[in-house]
Parts: sequence; structure tokens; C-alpha cells
Amino acid sequence: MNEIELDRYSRQLLLADFDVEGQLKLKQAKVLIVGLGGLGNIAATYLATSGVGYLLLADDDRIENSNLPRQVLYEESQVGQTKVEAAASQLRAKNARTEFQTIEQRLSDENLQNVIAEVDAVLDCTDNFTTRQAINRACWQLKTPLISAAAIRWEGQLVSFLYDQHESPCYECLYPALSDQALSCNESGILSPVVGLLGVYQALEAIKVVSQKGVVKHGSLKLFDGFQASWREMQLTQDLACKVCSEKARVTVEKS
Repeated sequence: MNEIELDRYSRQLLLADFDVEGQLKLKQAKVLIVGLGGLGNIAATYLATSGVGYLLLADDDRIENSNLPRQVLYEESQVGQTKVEAAASQLRAKNARTEFQTIEQRLSDENLQNVIAEVDAVLDCTDNFTTRQAINRACWQLKTPLISAAAIRWEGQLVSFLYDQHESPCYECLYPALSDQALSCNESGILSPVVGLLGVYQALEAIKVVSQKGVVKHGSLKLFDGFQASWREMQLTQDLACKVCSEKARVTVEKS
């Protein structure tokens, strides 16, 4: 790191359990953020400003006026622009040393594997189960860490999956074969700070994963109740009938 970087990240470098080694790993890291809505806005901001060296931003949507209360990276003048380009522009202004690649399309099984193969961690900040399940399948197959979050109404949840661990549960174990008819913010509403809080936690988990500093509890589902200002935590176990990660699923893949 040069003198400018040492000065910029000096408060992080002071952390005894992080120091220069952790900061260098952040600089060398590549992270994919899928979804540049409320979660992705906050997570991307903290990852960029903390010094992650390379961010891939994927979203096929454009900014709408109703996005602005919770998607705080965007400005009123950017309504109508693509989220990935608007986000990249704003983030470059916050840290010119981070490199950005934008993907203006909805990632699916066909292209997720190629993209995820190039990164060290994936943040699922999407709002539909079809994409979430596709991300999970690709991350599990490539053994790439996945940090997934969701928020609706006053509630949020966060879970990190480290797929290099034996008998690892996956997102499909938690939500098997759900359809996109499930609840969404469009129908049920969302309080903006709830989204922000979960996005911050995603960034924190991602920083710990790529820097290899701090504790990441694999498969630990954290549930947030914003109305009561409380957290609950439970440990997921592998579904032995899971279509993605179970021994039965692995045998099926091998035969095909």
C-alpha cells in the first residue's frame, strides 16, 4: 500500500485483529454483488469505502422515484438511469482505487457460473427466489462463500454460507423450491433503515470472509425484528433431501 492508502485506512489498520494483512487481502479481493437495491446500495458502499479492490455490480433494473427512500446511494437526478451505472458512478467518487465492473442483466444459471468463478465472495441482495436459488446453486458448486440477506416490513434476515465445509447446509435447505409469488416489498412494504441495517451486516460479513479476519458463523440464520429492536439466531442443518447440497443431489449430478 502507498502512503495515501495507509492514511485512508489508518483506523482499520489500528485494529489488532485486522492490521495491514487484513487490509491487503481486502485490496486483492473480488466481490460480486447481485442486486443494487436497498441491500446492495449499503453493502456496496461499505465494501468500496473499506478498500475492497474489485467489485462486480449486477442488476438489470432502472432507478425509480419510489426506490429513493431506501436506496440511498442514488440521487433524484438519477431516476431513470440503470442502477449498475448509477451505483458505479457514485462509488467511484467515494473510492477511486476500487475497480468496478457492471453487469446490466439478470444473472441466471447460464451465466452465473462464469461470473462467480472469478470472485472470492458473493452477496445476494436480490428480491426474488428464482435468482436467489440460482446464485445458491452456483456458489455451492464452486464452493464460493455466499452472504445472503433479505428485508421486508420491519423484519430482516442474514445468513452466511461457507461451502467448503463438510455437510454444509445451503440456501435451498432453508427455502426449498419457493416461487416468486412469495411476499415482496412492493406488496408488503418496508421500513428503509431495516434494509440499511441488513446491508451493513452483509458488508461486515463479506469483509470478514475475504480478509479472513473475525468469526463468520457458517449457516447461522440471524433474524431481526425492527419493531422490537431484537435479534434471534438459529443454526441451520443440512436437509438430507436437498436438491442442491445433499449426498443424493451429488450422486444425481455425477450420473448426469
